[in-house]
Amino acid sequence: MKKGRGRTSRTRRRKLFRSSESRGVNESYKPEFIELKRWLKNRKFEDPNLIPARFPVAEKHAGTRSPWKPYLEILPKTYTCPVCLEPEVVNLLPKPLKAKAREQRTHVQEFFTSSRDFFSSLQPLFSEAVENIFSYSALLWAWCTVNTRAVYMKLGRRQCFSAEPDTCALAPYLDLLNHSPDVQVKAAFNEETRCYEIRTASRCRQHEEVFICYGPHDNQRLLLEYGFVSTRNPHACVYVSEDILVKYLPSTDKQMNKKISILKDHGFIENLTFGWDGPSWRLLTALKLLCLEASVFTCWKKVLLGEIISDTNEKTSLDIAQKICHYFIEETNAVLQKVSHMKDEDVALLNQLTLVETLRTEELKILQASAELLHNLQTAFT
Repeated sequence: MKKGRGRTSRTRRRKLFRSSESRGVNESYKPEFIELKRWLKNRKFEDPNLIPARFPVAEKHAGTRSPWKPYLEILPKTYTCPVCLEPEVVNLLPKPLKAKAREQRTHVQEFFTSSRDFFSSLQPLFSEAVENIFSYSALLWAWCTVNTRAVYMKLGRRQCFSAEPDTCALAPYLDLLNHSPDVQVKAAFNEETRCYEIRTASRCRQHEEVFICYGPHDNQRLLLEYGFVSTRNPHACVYVSEDILVKYLPSTDKQMNKKISILKDHGFIENLTFGWDGPSWRLLTALKLLCLEASVFTCWKKVLLGEIISDTNEKTSLDIAQKICHYFIEETNAVLQKVSHMKDEDVALLNQLTLVETLRTEELKILQASAELLHNLQTAFT
């Protein structure tokens, strides 16, 4: 799935962003975009080189009554960040992402609770009850809007709001640009021109979609922060949690607790992954240390430095990595089957389930590639 922020294309060559192969349909004639352009022009922003266009990945946008109506009308009506997903859909996410999704939901709920007094203080400004205006669903929509669309911009602190630094800004029109992991851009507020500028050395073809890159994020991070998954993302990976890391190690190893402690002390218990090029160096290093026999356990420092202890240790760690990889393949296939059944039974969850399906399918491809690579490495020891 692609992010439904919006869409833009070029009308002529200019060195800004790289584009895809698909051609978009010009939407600059639509009333909401005409009003948006007029609104931006009144605020001293004009750019004849970019025009709103609808590409196959775009979503419908909806607005609300507000002084910012032209901008609000092109914002998504709903979001697909994990905080917005139904509990039964969240349960289908990979374990590390599931935990972060629940943390995200708790964070937003606590934010809403802590903001109630502030909302109540605004009652004199409204004839309607503030509980109806600043509801949880309204705050959730606003939180997702800022979290998925804001750009970094250092601003002065406002005394009436949070004591935290104010570094977020919404940039109308700029946030119509979708993400692609294949482009490289530089984005920042130019203090001299007083404009937020995005630049890239990549060329853009006329009538094709213009992209920016939100950063070298894996798909779990993209889904958590932005609510979409990028297919063939070179940064995509599958995370190995601590319980899975030790799942296939002998329970009789009396030094296991000490080994785990060493990994934690040296930062080797997190960010252990399978990627398109197989198990990460960090994952293999952690497994090599965990597979050390008692007679060579004192060599654990050499393992962390990347030294080879023995062929036996190398082979054993590869065998465990292969078992972990196959475990994930089986688990992912099982989830994909469950998603398929749920899509047939609950049409209301179709979009959310399709999002999970895309994530899981991409991860399955990564695991299959890793399994093949591990098989080739294991063959070298036979």
